[in-house]
Formats: sequence, structure tokens, C-alpha cells
Amino acid sequence: PNRLPCPALTTAASRPGEASLRRFYSSEVDLETHIRRRHADVCRGVNTPRSMNASACVAADRGFVALERSTRVVPARRVGSATRTASRRSTRRTEVSVTNKAVAAEPSSMSIRTFVLDDLDAVARVEILKRPRVDFTSILGTVAPIVDAVASRGDAAVVEFTEKFDNVDLGDSVVVKVSDLPDPVLDDETKAAFDVAYANITAFHVAQRNTGDVDVETMPGVRCRRVSRPIGAVGLYVPGGTAVLPSTALMLAIPAKIAGCKTIVLATPPAKDGSVVPEVLYVAKKAGVTHILRAGGAQAIAAMGHGTQTCPKVDKIFGPGNQFVTAAKMMLQNSEAMCAIDMPAGPSEVLVMADAGADPTHVAADLLSQAEHGPDSQVVLVVTPDVDLEAITSAVATQAAALPRSEITAKALSHSYAVVVKDLAAACAFSNEYAPEHLIVNVENAESLLCDLDNAGSIFLGRYTPESVGDYASGTNHVLPTYGYSRMYSGVSLDSFIKYMTVQELTKEGLEALGPSVARMAQVEGLDAHRLAVTLRLGME
Repeated sequence: PNRLPCPALTTAASRPGEASLRRFYSSEVDLETHIRRRHADVCRGVNTPRSMNASACVAADRGFVALERSTRVVPARRVGSATRTASRRSTRRTEVSVTNKAVAAEPSSMSIRTFVLDDLDAVARVEILKRPRVDFTSILGTVAPIVDAVASRGDAAVVEFTEKFDNVDLGDSVVVKVSDLPDPVLDDETKAAFDVAYANITAFHVAQRNTGDVDVETMPGVRCRRVSRPIGAVGLYVPGGTAVLPSTALMLAIPAKIAGCKTIVLATPPAKDGSVVPEVLYVAKKAGVTHILRAGGAQAIAAMGHGTQTCPKVDKIFGPGNQFVTAAKMMLQNSEAMCAIDMPAGPSEVLVMADAGADPTHVAADLLSQAEHGPDSQVVLVVTPDVDLEAITSAVATQAAALPRSEITAKALSHSYAVVVKDLAAACAFSNEYAPEHLIVNVENAESLLCDLDNAGSIFLGRYTPESVGDYASGTNHVLPTYGYSRMYSGVSLDSFIKYMTVQELTKEGLEALGPSVARMAQVEGLDAHRLAVTLRLGME
């Protein structure tokens, strides 16, 4: 059950008789099971008369709060120089050989909760793997009218919603051709930085060319091939809400150019004067973008998916965005727009694995570099028992308070946490269950763990590989599956902008050898025309 679901709940301090249920149960396990089940039942109205539901909720909440108070986590920094981690579950104490006492109470706004994995039951382990919930039902209700309006009214609807949401009047220039825009004015240092990133990203994605093409003779006279072709028109969404992200323009435009996409539309929210952010324009010109749609949000996604008077319709849309952008992408791929998307997306996230040799300030910085993305981001720290958690949590609090985006960071930390595991094998297992977007492996001999890591969008191995390098300039792509989707989705790559066709070619001898098997299989399935297409060629009829 979720914490605090009943309207009758009051503060834990006002609960009388928290131990009243204990005398009816012989063990802590029986008590905990009863409390959790009964709490879920009464809050759903199961086996509870309507007139008694509020009272039942109060009673269940009392037991539930007692249980929750006995299993909370204390921030390590409040413990001082304790030399062990002690987990408390009800009246039972389990001591673990960890540097700091890492268990029991709500964190401050700049700290994170801590759990000892071996002390969590099966239900609790499932709960901590869950991401911050995104209510797409209500969001889709907001997005649907926007998508429909753009589909029916085109540019006029884009102008209307851009003025409404961004306070920018686009006038008649919703879409501009990149070739018609003057070169942006940037300082040399900024240009040099983006040029380095451009070179590295290009090198990594060029190396992916032609790796999927296949040419095989499966049997004498039977040739089977797979050939690649670029997707004709693609839409690239570059966010510009709480932060301008020209790096995303690099990550999307470069592989689109290498793949050979003929039409590349880049959508990005305009500045207040209606202009395109100079860094984004610099990348667009360098990477071969053909059109810039000066709009963001659901209206931009709808314009690319359906096409407007000035915006070319695209076949596939790429790029991260907020919940409204994600909802619009999801709607388009299931509509008559006939438009694919790169992958499902949720809030950004990172999981950091650290051992005793990891520098606490580095670990804290890695966690915060993701937490500052947005209030719904989540960061997870997985450590072995010998790690100094107090030093890490202290560094998190100190660094977070000094960040320009500290308010956003604090909200992200409120639903983030740390997990103490018994060893690095357990850390890998937990990471695979969580399936993070970004996975930082800050441990000794990190390379040795790679074979045990199965689910992650992008992995950062070793002491000197912060996530930031992948976000900007190492060469890998930073558009990655989030929300646990790395179990079944890959990040954006050159293949994302390519489609594959299979080709088969048979000689007369090849059909003579293969045809009888095909004819017999068609007969088994009752598809006589399939059989005849073979037997007529072979003179068998």
C-alpha cells in the first residue's frame, strides 16, 4: 500500500496506543503482515461497511504509522561518528557491518533516504524500485485538444499556443529554413567546445554505419540480404524550458545527417524575442538541419507529426521533453498521423554504484548533476557496507545548497534514496532490477563488472567518468530510455534513423531445391495460392 492514503490520517505524533495491536500477535512478522493487508483493505473499502469506513481507516492508519515509524531511515549525518549501520524493524534490531548508522527518519530537503537492502522484505524492495509517478491520464486530457487543434488548423494553432504558453508572438514565421538564417554570434571558447563534441559524436556514430547490412546464401541458389535506408523525414525536439539544451541538438542532428535523412526538422522553444537560441542554431547549421520550428511543447510535436502549412510532416520524432511533450509523442504514434517515436520517456535519472575508494565529493556531484535536471528526476546511490555514507550525504547537502537550481534539486532529492548492499554482485543485481537511464560505476576495476550489467541506457565506468561527459561530448548519445525502459529499449543511435529491408533472390536451381518444402508448408496451412505460386514455376501442376 502507498504511504498515507486515507483522508482520516493525522500526524504520527497524535496517534494513541500504537502498541495496542501487538498483544494479539505472537511475532513481528505476523503483525506487520496484518497491518499492511488491513490498511490496504480498509482504504479500498474491502469488507468494510460504508458507515464504518472512516473509523476503520483511522484504526488501520494507527497500525500502519506504528509500522512505518519502526522502519524509517535516519540520515547518516545525524548519527555522528557511529561505527556501524543498524537497521530497526519494530522492536527487532539487525546490525550490519557498515561505516555509518544509515537507517530511520525523513531526510532534510538536501539529503536522501537510506535503506539496507537485506532488511527490506519483498514488498518494500518492489516499492523502492518504482519511479515518481506520472499521471498521464490528466496530462493526456490537456494535450489532446492541443494536438487536435494543430492537426486541423496548422500554423495558426501553433502561433496561438506559443503565445499562450510561452508569451511569444511568432507572427507568420512559424518555420524557418536554416539556410536562410544568418550565422549566430558565439565566442570562440563556446564554438571550440561544441566543435569538440561534434567531432566525437560524429566519430562514434560514423563507426555504426553498415553494421546491420547482411548478405547470406542460406542454401545453394538462395540469397538473402538486409539493406538499410535512411528515414526520409525526421523531427528533432530540443527542449528549452527550465534549461536550454543545444547538446540535444548535437545528439539528434548528427546521426540524422550521417544516416542521410533528407528532411530534418528541429523544434525548439523560441527566446522571448522569437529568435532561436544561438548555440542551437550553431549546431543546426553545422549538423545539416533543414528546418527550424520555433515552438516547443505539445504544439511542436503535433506540428511535426501532422505537418502544417509551413512545417514538413515527419515520419519519426526524436528527443526528450517534459510530460506534455511525452504525452503528445505517445498520442501521435497511436494515431492516424502515421508517425513513429524514438522511445517512451519519463523523468531523467541516474544510479551511482560506489565502493569505499570512491571520492564522496565526486559521488555527490554525480548524483546532483542528474537531480538538477528537474523536480521529477530521481537519483539512486548503491553502496557497499564499507562506504562512508555520512561523507557522501554531507557533500550532497553542501553542494546542493550552492547550486543555482537548488530548489529544483531539493525536490528531486525528496524522492531519491541510497541503498546499502552486501557486495558489488548485489549492487549489479539491484541495478539490473532498477534499469536506470544512466549508470555510473565508480568502483575499483569497474570494467570487470560490465559483463554482469544488463539493463541501462548508458554506462559510465571508473573513477574518472562522470555522467556529464556522456551528456555532452564523449561521443555516445544522451537520448536514452528512462523509467525502467532500458530493460527493452536502447538509446538513440545511428540505427534509430535507419530502416532495414530484407531482400531475397533465388536461382532456378535454388527454387527447385527449396520449392517443395515451401509448397508442403503452404498446404499444411491451407493457403493454396501460396502453394501454386511455387508449384506452377516448377511445373508441378
